[in-house]
Amino acid sequence: MSSDEGDTTAANHLHDTYVAALQHGLAELPEGTRLVGVVRRPTRWFHAAVDENRPTLGPPAALLDEFARERDDLKMAGLCEEGAHNAVWENVEFEARYREYLGTEEPKSALETLTEELRAGDEIALVCFENTAKKRCHRTVLRDVLGERLRD
Repeated sequence: MSSDEGDTTAANHLHDTYVAALQHGLAELPEGTRLVGVVRRPTRWFHAAVDENRPTLGPPAALLDEFARERDDLKMAGLCEEGAHNAVWENVEFEARYREYLGTEEPKSALETLTEELRAGDEIALVCFENTAKKRCHRTVLRDVLGERLRD
């Protein structure tokens, strides 16, 4: 949880992790935390690792496709996976575009539901694929947006 989430009780119930950390017992979450996937295109095994998935909270398909094309081009040019990933994050203005998407109608219902559940005291962990110690991830942007909503 980021320190800029403030001291609101609801924000203290919001966590995030990545699927490999869950699979390898590396995620430290409070007892009873509901694992909410936020992946647009989950694999079959991803579903087995989370309690539910809310694909409308994943980045829009067009942004994911553009990101993947540019990342693959940078990898072919010799950058490592993490370097290519993080460079493309900046090149395509991923955070700004994802934040803009979160303000549209498609994710509105899922955002409202998560906000209500957190205000009700539910422990929720947002889950996707990226280890944020190595790569930038939409999950942390979503966590920040939810934290902002909880402070309103």
